[in-house]
Amino acid sequence: MTAETLLLFVLAAVAVVVAVRWLAGRTGLPAAAILPVIGITYALLPGPNVVLEPEIVLTFVLPPLLYSAALDSSLLAIRRNVRIVVSLSVILVLITALVIGFGFHHLVAGATLAAGIAVGAAVAPPDPVAALAVGRKVGLPPRLVTIIQGEGLLNDATALTILSFASAAVIGGEFSPTAAAVRFVVAAVGGAAAGAAVAYVVRLLRPLNRDPMSANAVSLATPFAAYLLGEHLHVSGVLAVVVAGLVVGHHAPRAASGASRLQTNAVWRLVDFLLEGFVFLLIGQQLPEVIRGLRQYQTSTVVIAVAVSVGAVLLIRPVWLLLTQSLPRSLHSRLGTGQHSDKLTGREVTALSWAGTRGVISLAAVFTLPRVTPDRDLLLFCTLVVVLVTLVGQGLTFAPLVRRLGLRADEVDEARLRNEARSASVRAALDRLDDLDRERREEPAARDLEEDASEAEAIQTMRGLLGQRLARYQGRIDLLQNAESLEMPVSPRYEAALRIRRAAMDAQREELLRWRDAGTLPDEGLRVLERELDHEERLLPDRRP
Repeated sequence: MTAETLLLFVLAAVAVVVAVRWLAGRTGLPAAAILPVIGITYALLPGPNVVLEPEIVLTFVLPPLLYSAALDSSLLAIRRNVRIVVSLSVILVLITALVIGFGFHHLVAGATLAAGIAVGAAVAPPDPVAALAVGRKVGLPPRLVTIIQGEGLLNDATALTILSFASAAVIGGEFSPTAAAVRFVVAAVGGAAAGAAVAYVVRLLRPLNRDPMSANAVSLATPFAAYLLGEHLHVSGVLAVVVAGLVVGHHAPRAASGASRLQTNAVWRLVDFLLEGFVFLLIGQQLPEVIRGLRQYQTSTVVIAVAVSVGAVLLIRPVWLLLTQSLPRSLHSRLGTGQHSDKLTGREVTALSWAGTRGVISLAAVFTLPRVTPDRDLLLFCTLVVVLVTLVGQGLTFAPLVRRLGLRADEVDEARLRNEARSASVRAALDRLDDLDRERREEPAARDLEEDASEAEAIQTMRGLLGQRLARYQGRIDLLQNAESLEMPVSPRYEAALRIRRAAMDAQREELLRWRDAGTLPDEGLRVLERELDHEERLLPDRRP
């Protein structure tokens, strides 16, 4: 493929990703389910195609996606749900790989146990992108979002480690469970330590994080540094990226300036949007190459292999969730899963069971198997089918399922909590103003009269503004506390204030443009004033109390 052809393909892919995002916004369908179908359609047409290179995906695509997801996660929330997160991201991945491995060994003609475990490890880790995109749109409760997010962050490290053992067994013909367990622990502990070390170095660079450009450069480099350090030390580079992202994200509110956080968040949203779009298109385009390698197999062999792979993926997850949640409460408090030892409800188990969409990590992982791997083409096909079945099938039906189950976040309670936190922060600011005013009165000789008067006036003005804000927040809290349902109450006064404020900003922008067009205001000045209005508009809530 020439450079011009590659550039044309990238531009076309960007156009498709943007169009699908628009379509998903209009129809409610998840983009992660639409894009693979478009990729398959394109792959079946004559013309150049893009073949998945696993090393590129694992080195250049996986680290930034995992790091961004970790930054957007809550370290404290994952810690509160650590039992179920570990249960799904470690134990369930291992069980899925073993079940598929034994299924291949006993049911698929000519397949070895190591080859079965290899494909099992590849398809075991869910990719939560599609499930989370749909879940947030339909208002999935925060606890389930945290569990799905935490599972997606940690399961890739488990799966890739198991796959490396299975791949070595396929080539070498020997497999030691004890040695594999020791290597797994070393890879996990070492990966976590490598990620923590990178996060510590990032914290040492705190002075640079005050500058938005430097902060963005450091943030974009961090996932690759963590991954390379982990791989260089022969531990889990994936886990290193996740741990680095969780720690950096936890300390970001103290370590970075407001301008740096705004710009860094915007950059990572763009990176996620483009990478995820390209990845899901790439998944569909692997179909022709994978199908070409199936000519050597009998139809019955292919059908049995696919049935074992898809069946295990769809059945083991709900069975495991039901088993772990059916433990007696005494055992559940020690071995069970859930925040504060609370069991998941039946509806929550059902939703989590259907949130196991697989993605590009599964394909990239299985493509890393050496060419000499027995039944490699069959393993590739089984993995692709699992990805498409879960991504398209579960991705398209997850939203209707969540709505049917009646699982919704308590928006009223969340809004009330936000406004109580806002009120607390305003009260803290008022207390600080009182301290400043007291210091001003106690040290009159340390400043001249003009400076003292100016500071007193500034304190009084700020106190008035904060008082108005506190009264507005308290009014919202009263409205939310009196709400009789989970539906967000509508305040005509609040909505009118938002409309008027937005209308005023629009008028300001139009007037600034008239000044620029008339030659009175230079473009540089226009950009400065527009940026002020943009930051002010960003403070407005998105139609939420």
